[in-house]
Amino acid sequence: MPNLDATTRPLTVAGLFAGIGGVELGLQAAGMQTKLLCEWWEPAQAVLEHRFPDTPLHDDIQTLKALPDVDVVTAGFPCTDLSQAGRTAGIHGEASGLVKHLFELLEDASPRWVVIENVRNMLVLDRGTAMEYLVSEFERLGYTWAYRLVDSRFTGVPQRRQRVIFVASRTEDPRAVLFADDADERPDADYRDDAYGFYWTEGNTGLGWAQDALPTLKGGSGLGIPSPPAFWIRDAEPGRAILTPRIEDAEALQGFPRGWTEPALQKARPGVRWKLVGNAVTVGVSQWVGQRLLHPGQYDETGQLILPKGMRWPTAAWGDADERWAVSVSLWPERRKYQHLLDVVDAEKAAPLSLRATTGFHGRLLKSRLRYPQAFSDALKLHAERMLEPVPVP
Repeated sequence: MPNLDATTRPLTVAGLFAGIGGVELGLQAAGMQTKLLCEWWEPAQAVLEHRFPDTPLHDDIQTLKALPDVDVVTAGFPCTDLSQAGRTAGIHGEASGLVKHLFELLEDASPRWVVIENVRNMLVLDRGTAMEYLVSEFERLGYTWAYRLVDSRFTGVPQRRQRVIFVASRTEDPRAVLFADDADERPDADYRDDAYGFYWTEGNTGLGWAQDALPTLKGGSGLGIPSPPAFWIRDAEPGRAILTPRIEDAEALQGFPRGWTEPALQKARPGVRWKLVGNAVTVGVSQWVGQRLLHPGQYDETGQLILPKGMRWPTAAWGDADERWAVSVSLWPERRKYQHLLDVVDAEKAAPLSLRATTGFHGRLLKSRLRYPQAFSDALKLHAERMLEPVPVP
């Protein structure tokens, strides 16, 4: 039987820093096969072992001796030291610095593609030091690279989540993957005005305000203390107007099947599921990348500008060892059919935001100079009053 070449056989994948498999699940949906997963955290390992039972799982990138012969290497390396919600120690911090092992492994490997995902803050932290390190290492190894900031809402999920998608190759053109599609942001008419997401932990300098969506799902603490955002249902009765989503809602907002992280309960307290979901890659985003890896499009160089070293990193760029270019594309490669927030979260089962959280947030909001609808402030006040009422005895 003849061997299938790369144009006819499924592309194969090795997933480093795999988490709960968001990248790999999306690539598999695009038609790829995962040959190796690498993840150190036991709750995440439990999810991977259950959801990818036939895929070998290595427990620590620091002890991984070599990469298998695969077409695609993925590396959603830890954002702990890069994100605004994390320690911001930088790319050489204890957690985010583990990405150096990716480059050590690539010294002796020849994948067609390398795919990285991380937080938007990577573009600006330490004046862009993290991005400079990444692109310099790829340039040293002879790769052409490209990256693009995207918003998960382009995949249709009601979560405003901006992440950097980075693609590199020694033999292919990553621009044909990341820049071939550009749809511009959704018009306001695509969003309903019946529900709004916000961060109840904020209120001094920001709200995370999101119409018909939730703001970015965050990881919460390493101890399993969740920090989910909340949402306001505009016309709901007091006591049911200010709610927090369930973990199953969060999984759906990331594009996973509901219950995806249940196997983690074998290793950790229930709240850890929020950290697993908050750290994950939106499945629809990686599916789009996978489809373009399989079928690259056309890149129009019109409008690109030379990007001198030391300049502020734009929202999209590409380069190699010889030159770097800024690219003018939106955060919306596509506009897939939108799932409205109240069609995804189960408002009937969602828990009301607690009295303490509501009053604390409302107090900070009233003292701030932030702009918000008066009806929202009124709803918070009514919600707190209802939460103060005694619970009727059956």
